[in-house]
Formats: sequence, C-alpha cells, structure tokens
Amino acid sequence: MAKFIIYQVLPRLFGNYNTTRKYNGTIAENGCGKFSSFTPKALQAIKKLGATHIWYTGVIEHATKTDYTAYGILKDHNGIVKGNAGSPYAIKDFYDVDPDLADDVPNRMAEFEALIERTHDAGLKAIIDFVPNHTARQYYSDARPKGVQDIGETDNPNWAFSPLNNYYYMPQEQFRPMFNTEGYEEFPAKATGNDRFTPSPTEFDWYETVKLNYGVNYLEGNQKQFDPIPNTWYKMLDILTYWTEKKVDGFRCDMAEMVPVEFWGWVIPKIKKINPNIIFIAEVYNPAEYRNYISNGKFDYLYDKVGMYDLLRGVVSRNLPARDITGAWQNLNGISDRMLHFLENHDEQRIASGFFAGNGMYARPAVIISATLTDAPFMVYMGQELGEVGMDMEGFSGVDGKTTIFDYWGIKSYQAWANNGKFDGKFLNKEQKELRNFYETLLNVAMRENAIREGIMYDLVFANFGNSKFNTHEHFAYFRKYEDELLLCVVNFHDKPAEIEITIPAEAFQYLQMKEGEYYSSKNLLNEEEVFPIQRISSGNKYKVFIPAWDGKILKLEKVEVLNNS
Repeated sequence: MAKFIIYQVLPRLFGNYNTTRKYNGTIAENGCGKFSSFTPKALQAIKKLGATHIWYTGVIEHATKTDYTAYGILKDHNGIVKGNAGSPYAIKDFYDVDPDLADDVPNRMAEFEALIERTHDAGLKAIIDFVPNHTARQYYSDARPKGVQDIGETDNPNWAFSPLNNYYYMPQEQFRPMFNTEGYEEFPAKATGNDRFTPSPTEFDWYETVKLNYGVNYLEGNQKQFDPIPNTWYKMLDILTYWTEKKVDGFRCDMAEMVPVEFWGWVIPKIKKINPNIIFIAEVYNPAEYRNYISNGKFDYLYDKVGMYDLLRGVVSRNLPARDITGAWQNLNGISDRMLHFLENHDEQRIASGFFAGNGMYARPAVIISATLTDAPFMVYMGQELGEVGMDMEGFSGVDGKTTIFDYWGIKSYQAWANNGKFDGKFLNKEQKELRNFYETLLNVAMRENAIREGIMYDLVFANFGNSKFNTHEHFAYFRKYEDELLLCVVNFHDKPAEIEITIPAEAFQYLQMKEGEYYSSKNLLNEEEVFPIQRISSGNKYKVFIPAWDGKILKLEKVEVLNNS
C-alpha cells in the first residue's frame, strides 16, 4: 500500500481565534472553531504541509454542557459530561454532527457536507471517527433516518445480557457512581464504556459512556453469541453506510479491539462494496492481535502505538537505545506497511511538553524515522509542527501535556500560525517557523520520493556494533531504494553534533543490487543547499556524514563517474 500523510485536527480548536482562554470557560467565553473555518485557503495550507488526508476529529454529535434545547436537541445532564465542551467520544447521536461546529445550527449537516466537498476540491481526503464501543449515557438520536430504530429502543433492561439488546444492564440496580453526578439518575444501571460491569464506576472510568453489546456475554466467560447476527451489528452497519454515503473517505475506529474482530470482518467488506477505496484505521494496542485485526478484521491500517511510537519516545527521552528501533520494525514483519505511524495524537502527550521532550526540535530524528523508515502512512497532530506544548490548564483537562479534547479553548501557537484565517504564520517565532519548515520539507519528501513511498529498506545498525564512529545508542541509519533511486537516512538523537562514519556490509550491496566500489554524489533532501564531497561506497570503507544534534539527513545518492588519473 502506498504511503499517505494524515493531518489530525479538532475543528473545535482549529478555527478558534478567541484569545480569552478562561479556565473552564463556556463556548460564549472561550469560543469554538467551525466547519466554515476550513476555508479553501486553510485546506491548501494543510495540503502544502504535505498532508493527503485530514482526520476531522470530534465531528459526530456528542454530549456537551452547552444547551441546544432551542434547536430541539435534548440537554445532557452536567453530571455525566466531562468538561464544558464534552468528550468527542461520548456520542449522543450517531446520525448527526456537533452543533458547536455550525454557524447555523439547523443547517449543521449541510455545513458538514460542504466541508467534505471543500476538502475534496482541495485535493484532500476526509477521515472521521467511528466510535463503536460505547455511546453517551443519555444517547438519543433525533436525526436518524425515518424507519431506523434507535440504539437501545427495543432493549429489555430486565436482561443483563441478550444478543438482542444494544446495551448491558444491571437489572434492578440504580446507577450510583463513586463520585457526585449532580443528581443524575439511571435505572437500571448500564455497563460503563471501559468494560466496567458495575453500577458504581469511579471518576477514573469512562463514566460518561455506556458499553455497547456486540453479542459477547461477559457474564459467562466472554461467550460469543453471533448466530443469529446480533442487533447491534446491523445498527452499526446502518451508521457506517450513512456516513459512507456522505462521501467520507475513511474511518478511524475508536478502541476497535474492544469490539469483537468478527464484527469488523463482517461489516468492513459490506462498506467496501459501497466504496472500495474507503479506508478503515483501527485504534489498537495489543500487538498479539495485530495480524488478527488485519487478516480477519479486514482493517486497512492499525495504530502503531505499542511498538514504534513507544520505542521512539523512549529513544528521544534517552531511556532506550536507538538500536532497539531495529526490533520494532522486525516485529512487524509482513505488516509494517499496514501500521499508522505517529508521534502525537489527541491521546498522547505533546512532544514539546514537559512530560516528553520539552522541545519539538528534539524529536526531529524520531519524526524522520517514523515518516520514512517504511511505506507506512504517517500522522501529524495539529500544532505538532509548531512545537505546541500542551501545558495549559484548560478546565476538565489539567496540565497534562495534552491539548484538551474536553474544553473550549484557543491554542496560542496555532492562532499565531492561522493569523485570523490568513494562514501565513505571521506571528510564529523563529523556532516555530523552523520546526514547521522542517515538517513541510520532510512530509513532502516522504510523499515525493518513490524510495520512501514504496521502496525497500535496509537497516544498517547491525553492521555498526563496535564502530567507534557510530554510537548505536544515539545513531540510526538505513537505506531506502526504489529501482535506481537510492536514499541514505541518518539520524542523531544526541544533544551534541556527530561526525558519523557508517559501515556498509557486503550483504547490503547484494540486497540492494548495487555494485561495490562505485562513487556517489549526495544531496540532503531536507536541506538542498548543503554540499557534500563525492564518496566511494564499498564494504571496505565507511560512509562519512556530519549530523547536528537532534537532527537527521535524507541523502539522495546518485552514481557518478570519476576519472582515474593514475
């Protein structure tokens, strides 16, 4: 599968130019981005960065403390909403979009459809969330098509489990969480989203959500009752069909492994009959199940969090050696191009936060590897390219190194780049501009170079153990090759610059189908103004390159004829 680049963005934050930033502020106080914030100019700026896809995070209608009863939308009880804006993953209507994001609330679906059309007109593809594991506690769809039964509408709450039910119940038990829910009542209590089959979830649980029932009887040793097909499967098929017909290009499936793989293997082929090119990305965290979710679940791509992300974070943080990267890609033998690489998303701490690297520049070597080591797609989270620190005290989300998904907020670094819709970066500081230029250059190189998009890779680290000029704790190097196109990628995770000398084993020449002893010129694709001496490449002499601290180079090597003057 060919490489692509996803730009993840929360529309609530993207177009919000309000600078109030009041702790726990309302939408009136702190503002909110809109679908209309994604103007043609904004979309072209995202495309110029190197993105091919935009993941619009949090567009489906979810529970919120903002009151939209004037528009016929039921009010959510404040006691079971996280933050004033609410979690984008506590879905209250699978068939509707978030009214926060509309300029004209009654016209919100048309505004979303116009956004998808603008995205396509810009030459980009649109991905949205599909949240199959749970709903908001007060789920009610007022936008479902005529004749569609609502989730839970035909449930028998006297049954703790039935494949005919959409939820799990605790019959005759009152919902009584271990904290104050401001008078919210639920009877009988339903199971909570993070598999808490108790009427008393804690404040650390996903208490604002209710677990959906796919025919797995958790009361009887996870017994599967899939024949006949459970009712929830059909309802989720209808929901996916609805959004596919809205012309979205892909789904990022939230907590996909909390839903039985059999469901995915049943539903994904049905959706691909409607649009064969639509993509499904699974949020999964269990490497032992990766191949199962690809082979049997029919997913196109999986999160590579427990693997490449965790490993690279460890190397950047100086807790793991760079040489361990080899094991990370080897563990994915045969499926490496099916993994989605990233170094940030809404669930993870910002690179530049005090919990990670403390500066976005320090992760440049990791970003280079994540984006170019394999054919796998790569994802950037809005603000990552600016070194956003995520250290604000927003409200429900405290100082945790993450940008809030629960609160109304304005991101200072993003506002500096957006410049009230001009998207010219006018108010970025020097380091922010430098970092964004790095991302723009790298992402465009990754999409332009065939050797990165679909070439073979040869890891050089094993041949450099014991090499005094190549520190396998701090340095990493590999070839990418496609036909006659040859790239050498070298990175330095150290806080000091390095004169690196790379041993290239005879095996590399065989694997890459190169002749030993030929001369090559080189050009750094990340800085084409750099000039390098011509070098002879063979297993008998080392390739020499200077790499600054926390940096890397992608060298395009081209064969040259050198006259022999002897």
